[in-house]
Amino acid sequence: MRAGDPRLAVTLCGIRLKNPVIAASGTLGYGLEFAGLLDLNQLGGMVVKGLSREPMEGSPPPRLYECPAGMINSVGLQNIGVRAFVSGKLPALARLSTAVFANVFGYTPEDYAEVIRVLEDAEGLAGYELNVSCPNTQRGGMHFSSDPSLLSEVVAVVKRAARRPVMVKLSPNVARIEPLARAAEEAGADAISLVNTFIALAIEARTRRPAIGAGLGGLSGPGIKPIALRMVWEAAQTVHVPVVGMGGISNGTDAAEFLIAGATAVQVGTATFWDPRAPLRIARELGRFLEKENAGSVTELVGTLRFE
Repeated sequence: MRAGDPRLAVTLCGIRLKNPVIAASGTLGYGLEFAGLLDLNQLGGMVVKGLSREPMEGSPPPRLYECPAGMINSVGLQNIGVRAFVSGKLPALARLSTAVFANVFGYTPEDYAEVIRVLEDAEGLAGYELNVSCPNTQRGGMHFSSDPSLLSEVVAVVKRAARRPVMVKLSPNVARIEPLARAAEEAGADAISLVNTFIALAIEARTRRPAIGAGLGGLSGPGIKPIALRMVWEAAQTVHVPVVGMGGISNGTDAAEFLIAGATAVQVGTATFWDPRAPLRIARELGRFLEKENAGSVTELVGTLRFE
């Protein structure tokens, strides 16, 4: 089954996707860098790397560390800033038939709102994904992703500025995901996505120093998949808005498992570091899974997990 087969099509927040496999933020850059390696028009969707009010240089090197079951990264949200993105990247992205989402982050609610306002004046985006794993500098460094009231505040501010759908990307570094998922929905989120990376530490034993330049980083890849699946299922049981699942998806069966857990669509990130065409391959493999299961549509999988 091709990545664009009609049986793979899904609707996310009113946005038609050719298939439910979306390239995750930060893993295809701004997308255009990978245009020579894969057909961007065949992607189900694409989330560009995070955008801030002003350009950011990111973390000191090294930024990536390969683990036995995944990868730790600390890129540090390096980006060219929202205005440079709108003028230099978005015009080419707007010509794609693939749904393009802008990942947005900030350190105060007003940071998020200002980035959204700049993007609202431009054409070519299907929607937004809020990275809420940043510390709120107005509240002493408390993370938006760990406090329901802070999360509600930033989502509500963004929703007042945005005409396009808003997806909120939740962090797994919390005791329970349900209160955060509920807070995002009640504040107006059109969808939630999860999970972001797990805070992790890798050590170079001979030097007695961290293997990542920033010290700590975010763990992603196959090793986190069972935990991510559990949290996606918990979130899907809690909210009525669509859930987009991610965390260690490497093949079509992995994608099917997230859909079965309750996700409407999935995002693929770490796998693209080893195989830039991974999102397209995974979509095709998901299609073959449907054929083997005699399923007429990918939507037949969503939320079908049984415990009995």
